[in-house]
Amino acid sequence: MFPAKHANLREKEIFPAIFPARSAPKIAGKLFGFIILFLAAFGVFSGLFLNVVLGAECDESELFRQTCAGLAQKAEQTGSMAVNGKDNWLFLSSELRHLGAGCFWGEQAVRVSRATKAENADPLPAILDFNDQLKKMNVELLVVPVPPKAVIYAEGLPAFTNKNPTARFDRFHREFYALLLSKGVRVLDLTDSFLRNKNEPRGSLYCRHDSHWSGNGCVFAAQKIAAEIRPLVGDGRANIFKADWRTIEIDGDLRSAPGNENISRERLSVRRISKAGSDEPIEPDSGSKIILLGDSHNLVFHSGDDMLCQGAGLPDQLAYELGQPVELVAVRGSGATPARLNLVRRARQKDGYWAQKKCVIWCFAAREFTESDGWNKVPLPKATPSGP
Repeated sequence: MFPAKHANLREKEIFPAIFPARSAPKIAGKLFGFIILFLAAFGVFSGLFLNVVLGAECDESELFRQTCAGLAQKAEQTGSMAVNGKDNWLFLSSELRHLGAGCFWGEQAVRVSRATKAENADPLPAILDFNDQLKKMNVELLVVPVPPKAVIYAEGLPAFTNKNPTARFDRFHREFYALLLSKGVRVLDLTDSFLRNKNEPRGSLYCRHDSHWSGNGCVFAAQKIAAEIRPLVGDGRANIFKADWRTIEIDGDLRSAPGNENISRERLSVRRISKAGSDEPIEPDSGSKIILLGDSHNLVFHSGDDMLCQGAGLPDQLAYELGQPVELVAVRGSGATPARLNLVRRARQKDGYWAQKKCVIWCFAAREFTESDGWNKVPLPKATPSGP
């Protein structure tokens, strides 16, 4: 299209005068090379940045683990069940020991477990076996480990600086829950939600002076559990229960430890659930399609006496959220094996017990993974038809 004599003119029109004529291919090549080098450098930098961030997270988790291990060891040497922290936070020494143990399943289980028999140290086989047995009876298992107080309120620990109040330091819990999920076990990990809502207007999610979650923690946990199982069990009847918030004073079990006698009693809010039109608390229902199984986290604020009050615990909150009462199979001791043994006894008392059951919520303190007497496999009674 252009005569030969005007060839240079076209090149000068296309490329700025600062570039020598006929140099476009060389410039394009250099520019392309520069872009490749830039992207490669950016990739290396991004990788290094991620390694620094993830490394920092691992370093903080390891520092947290070591801190908990040191505090637990010191408490064990003095025979104390409680570790005093900042701002009147008291922590259970066995829970800190668990957090300091590191990996607690597989080959490492025997090294860190309190189990009386080595073959029962690993929690994984027992949980998988329980899940498999329930599935064969068309019953769904939901495992709900109660996050350790020190994980949610790490800033309350002595000798530990928590720069990020919502940071999570329990990497071994996360790994174990992911392993359970990969093997077909439903797990509700409350930790991240608890961390995001740790400063609720109604108060903290854990008692400062007791080893259990607070009344507010029971409410929050019940809402999360109900949302998880509602598609399976459905909603019950509306407006059959009522709720009202009250302020109570408690003598927490950690406040009774030697040296803590002068700590003031703790005041906290609880949501008491009762039958509509009366002040009567809700009784657990053995005929319910929902079984709440586990340790004293299912009894606190429900059973009264040393469980602090009545009508405001996890079974009460679940009944309110779902519009139907639950069956309660809980023990004051370990939620690992003893609770399942109680379930076996309960099932043997009634023909066709499993026919009407839809879901087992297995709720227990996460520290049980290492601090229980052991994780035995417990054979369940076979499902039998109801009726004559």
